[in-house]
Amino acid sequence: MHNQVPPPGDYNALTLNVPLCEAVERAGAGWAMDRMAALGAIVGSREARHHAVRTDSHPPVLHRYDAAGERINQIERDPSWHWLVDRTLDFDLHGLTVRHGLSNTHAARAAMILLWGEVSLPTICPVSANYAMVPALSVEPAIQRQWLEALTTTDRGKLAFAGASMTERQGGSDIRQTATVATPQADGSYVLDGDKWFVTCPWADLFLVLARAPGGLTCFLADARQGGFFTERLKDKLGWHGLGVGEVQLRGVAAQRVGEEGRGVGAIMRMITYTRLDVLLENCASIRTGTLRAIHYARHRTTFGRRLVDQPLMTNVLTDLALESEAATAAGMRVAQSYDVPDSQYGRIALTLMKYWVSKRAAPHAAEALECLGGNGYVEASGMPRLLRDSVVGSVWEGSGNIAALDVLRAIRSGGSAFDAFRDECCKARGGNRSLDSELDDVFDDAVAWAASEDAEWTARLMVERLALVLQASLLMQTAPNAVADAFCHARLANRGATYGRVPLSSFATEILDRALPA
Repeated sequence: MHNQVPPPGDYNALTLNVPLCEAVERAGAGWAMDRMAALGAIVGSREARHHAVRTDSHPPVLHRYDAAGERINQIERDPSWHWLVDRTLDFDLHGLTVRHGLSNTHAARAAMILLWGEVSLPTICPVSANYAMVPALSVEPAIQRQWLEALTTTDRGKLAFAGASMTERQGGSDIRQTATVATPQADGSYVLDGDKWFVTCPWADLFLVLARAPGGLTCFLADARQGGFFTERLKDKLGWHGLGVGEVQLRGVAAQRVGEEGRGVGAIMRMITYTRLDVLLENCASIRTGTLRAIHYARHRTTFGRRLVDQPLMTNVLTDLALESEAATAAGMRVAQSYDVPDSQYGRIALTLMKYWVSKRAAPHAAEALECLGGNGYVEASGMPRLLRDSVVGSVWEGSGNIAALDVLRAIRSGGSAFDAFRDECCKARGGNRSLDSELDDVFDDAVAWAASEDAEWTARLMVERLALVLQASLLMQTAPNAVADAFCHARLANRGATYGRVPLSSFATEILDRALPA
């Protein structure tokens, strides 16, 4: 039909993503490019998009009882959900990092998560839990060895899906208010009793659970298949409709202690360190998706006598969206790369900074990308409403904005080498851009003074935003073309504002847009 935008056909999501391909090579993960290209072909296929849409409109259903009134606790998931999750398993997104003989596996996996997130964000959650469970169990090597094969196998019949159970009704993010009780048994095991308010993947097999043992708040590994694990209801969520999230009762659930009694928060934070990385990557993927859809639409839609992409103000907005995407990709890949370096100090602050900032940018970015489609973007068939709904979750899961900002504050206050490593990494870009140099002159001294002040919590978000933007700008200055890096520094450092469309007129808009989505 006249002046209607054609839906994308089959394409390869990797070959269209120039910034990601470059980041993979920088991270030393080029050995996985063939694997990524195969995944990219699936991500860009109409078949995968069909299944992603279907999972959103066919959420899981909880069957609590059978026809005879017996408690069965079964969660039925749509076949499209299984099709998508099976593809993530095919590409080893749950176990790649434990394979021997491969280098820089965290970076390689991160690139594939970034690709997969363009088609289905919710199906990342189950493989993310398995990916994170393995390092979480390292505090108890015998337990880790016991479950390693089940958590990482590619054999569907032997695979055990993982989950985490921390949040309770009365506490929310304040897990110190955990009321679930762990009762020691004569054989050294424990039995758990309590109620959990927000459990992702309640249909999973193995769960890390926080509960109160005689020695204090402790982390446990529970096998839900042994009984006593009951889903009360599934949450009716804003987005991520395909992913079941439930309220769960634990009644006499057998469990193994992970770590010492009273050290549960530290033990389960090992898992959060890895799932938080995936939340960061998911938001990077969300931003990439919005950028692609907005540019594609603008290139095919004519208004006022010329293509929408050629209208100056729309060009500015699209360029700004593309800058956001490239900056997010660069930061997400750099943080993931730090996981491949033993005892890396850089990632300790960079992870939390970028999880905070990219999560905060994802929803406004999705809303702006939706607006680029006008009224067509407000229609469900465009996919933009689903993108907007799904983009919100990253700022809530694995630490809301306030929690993440306060984590950065604690990291700086604790001293040590983490903040020094972060500062040194950013300063590698000194001399490349006047606006960035000006911010580098002040921001780190300001951060130290901020962390030492009595009012640090009040201004935490402002300081964290400054540090995050400096990190993104420094990465682009070191890795991206001058057109991208200079435009980003101007729009984010020299010309701070609340909306997109602030790129300087001298920017090479066509070059930036072609880099985001080759014409």
